[in-house]
Formats: sequence, structure tokens, C-alpha cells
Amino acid sequence: IEHPISNIPLLFALEQNYPNPFNPVTVIQYAVSSSQYVSLKIYNLLGQEVTTLVDEMQEPGYKSVKWDASKLASGIYLYRLTAGSYINVKKLVIMK
Repeated sequence: IEHPISNIPLLFALEQNYPNPFNPVTVIQYAVSSSQYVSLKIYNLLGQEVTTLVDEMQEPGYKSVKWDASKLASGIYLYRLTAGSYINVKKLVIMK
């Protein structure tokens, strides 16, 4: 008996953006393991919100978001994924 390959992840996950460092576009991938309200936001190092990439209810699956940071200065930024009780933060670098 063969089991079909599932497109539903077992755990929530936030991947490192690619490419990193980047100029001016990068891709952020993440996994949602159950229907949840998902928020993906970018912050500067002062903790100020720069932009919101995702702010909606999402079904389970593997997701990716392309971000164009051409209007921002070079530097280090943080991106934060919140989905239910799952929270993860990673660093990205814009290099112009």
C-alpha cells in the first residue's frame, strides 16, 4: 500500500530568507500545520514595524512570500512569524 505524499506540514516552521543578504527582493518561506491566523511582519533593529507581509487566516501548507525592499535603507532587519501560539524571529540583511 502506497501512502500519498502530504502537502500538510507536521509542524509550524519559519525558514531563512533567500537570498540573504539581498538587493532588493527576497523570498521568505514558512509552514503552517493547521488552520491559523498568520502574521508575518518585518521590523527594524529598533523594534519598529516596517511592513506587514501576511495578516490573515491561512489553511495548512507550505507558503512563500516575495518581499521587495527597494524603498528601504541597507541594514539588518528582523522578520517575525506568528501563527497561533507559534512565534519565530529571524534576521535578514539588505545590502545595496
